[in-house]
Amino acid sequence: MTPGSGLATPSPAGRQRRSLPGRIWLWLLRLGAGFFGLSVILTVVYATLPPPITILMIGGLLEGRGIHKDWVPIDRISPHLIRSVIAAEDAHFCEHHGFDWASIQAAWDKIEAGSSRLRGGSTISNQTAKNVFLWPGRHWVRKGLEAYFTLLIELVWGKQRIMEVYLNVIEFGPGTYGAEAASQRFFKKSAGELTRYQAALLASVLPNPDEWSAVNPGPYVKKRANTIMTRALDAPDAGAAVCPHS
Repeated sequence: MTPGSGLATPSPAGRQRRSLPGRIWLWLLRLGAGFFGLSVILTVVYATLPPPITILMIGGLLEGRGIHKDWVPIDRISPHLIRSVIAAEDAHFCEHHGFDWASIQAAWDKIEAGSSRLRGGSTISNQTAKNVFLWPGRHWVRKGLEAYFTLLIELVWGKQRIMEVYLNVIEFGPGTYGAEAASQRFFKKSAGELTRYQAALLASVLPNPDEWSAVNPGPYVKKRANTIMTRALDAPDAGAAVCPHS
């Protein structure tokens, strides 16, 4: 008992038991604040500096595929490739703020109609967020983080930087990351010298770069490339800036 108070002093064990939920919440708050702070810092840093490596690259390295990459600014990448990836991967890239809700709804409608695959709702912004900050996977935790990072890069980077990062980290073939490395490896030229057809070939393999080849395209890839070339004619003019009116 405390002298003169007539009240018993709680034991240390009792205080610890009563404060355990509070300690857990405090730990979770600190963890969340740390994650938020780190994610914002990385997003701001990568707004001007190239991401040095991604988890996807590390995974490929561990699988023995190596890493072939060569960062170049967007003004050294052919406008044909910019228009081709927009036509192939995200036709509304310049119109949405990271999420193409119409395409997402269409993808869910296909699932409800019996399709076994959910494809068509992922934007270039989504893919960039996933490739730069996250790991491969389809579970909902990763998808939630992908949505969070998509909002961050749309807010901090803008369309021009998103496209620049995307075209420097996306995989165009086993162990081949970015437009410059792919152009040099497959066509023996710089990314700025790509023809319309070569750009369309590179864009056509993006959904499955491990199985489809831009340098030795099969009938399906050739057909897809021709379709992309046609659609690219309606893509935004990328000669001066990506999405100049966004």
